[in-house]
Amino acid sequence: MAFEIKHGDCLEVMRGMADNSVDAIVTDPPYFKVKGEAWDHQWEKPAQFIEWMGLLAEQWQRVLKPNGSLYVFASPKMAARVEVKIAERFEVLNRIRWTKGEGWHQKAEKEALRSYLSPWEEVIFAEHYNSDSIAKGEAGYVNKCDELRGFVFEPLRAYLAGVRDAAGLSTGQVDEMWQAERKSKGCMAGHWFGISQWQLPTDENFDFLERCGLRFDRGREDLRREYEDLRSEYEDLRRPFAVTAEDQYTDVWTFPTVQAYEGKHVCEKPLAMMEHIINASTRPGAMVLDCFSGSAATGHACVNLGRDFIGIELCERWAATGRRRLELASSGVKSKRIGAMVPDATEVKRQLGLFS
Repeated sequence: MAFEIKHGDCLEVMRGMADNSVDAIVTDPPYFKVKGEAWDHQWEKPAQFIEWMGLLAEQWQRVLKPNGSLYVFASPKMAARVEVKIAERFEVLNRIRWTKGEGWHQKAEKEALRSYLSPWEEVIFAEHYNSDSIAKGEAGYVNKCDELRGFVFEPLRAYLAGVRDAAGLSTGQVDEMWQAERKSKGCMAGHWFGISQWQLPTDENFDFLERCGLRFDRGREDLRREYEDLRSEYEDLRRPFAVTAEDQYTDVWTFPTVQAYEGKHVCEKPLAMMEHIINASTRPGAMVLDCFSGSAATGHACVNLGRDFIGIELCERWAATGRRRLELASSGVKSKRIGAMVPDATEVKRQLGLFS
């Protein structure tokens, strides 16, 4: 596991990065005049901010691998425009809404409102266009996908079709026997023997085929093992995505916000949410980029989960603070916030330079 945080302007740093060099980009850019910080007031008009987002998307498209994932945080006010700009280069999969129970909206004078409050932030989740097929057009990647999709399973399909032929049966006859046995219509036989949407029969399917008179001259375990090895090779090329029933698997998230503490970054995201993203969309050993590293919560999640991390941070102080956070995390100290990484929070803050 490796990690680093580069100090500098993210566009300049990314322009020096190699094509197709990161497995995921998880980042929280400025929101445009939301925070009282100079970096959030660089643009006079929204159009200038969106133009800048387009420059970011151009670099994200270049450095993200063909099977990579992109997560970009955005404010309620600008989310739609940011999403449209990202969609010029990426296929937007979800517009995740991170809703917050805590926040300034709780203290607002409700009777004085002239519109509804927005206690949420958007997370734009995207992939490359056609990432499951032609991806970005690199011949090597395209050829490999074609090989795996169209040809790598062909020996197994041909073997099954040959056993069927040896039994003197057609696919239609297998279908009819399936329907007679199950007293229902429909069968998977076309997928077992045909090229289109080919699938390996299950154990139950193999038992049925043997009752139909098919005689397999090689062990089913060998057949399944060969299939699983090939399927694993193919799956490694696909964009990873995995959630469980215990995860927040819808596009509405309810992670608690990071509570105020001395030295907190104004945009610090909860570690649990960043770990959720990294777990869902990367495999162990993946390289993750956050080009607005800030408090290094994304990097902390990567360290905890065994992913490599590259952070970019414009503020030298926060770049240094983030590096120290990751160093502490990599030494086995885990926490949801910088100021509580070890039992003695005051000492850690002193280590991190949060006291002047």
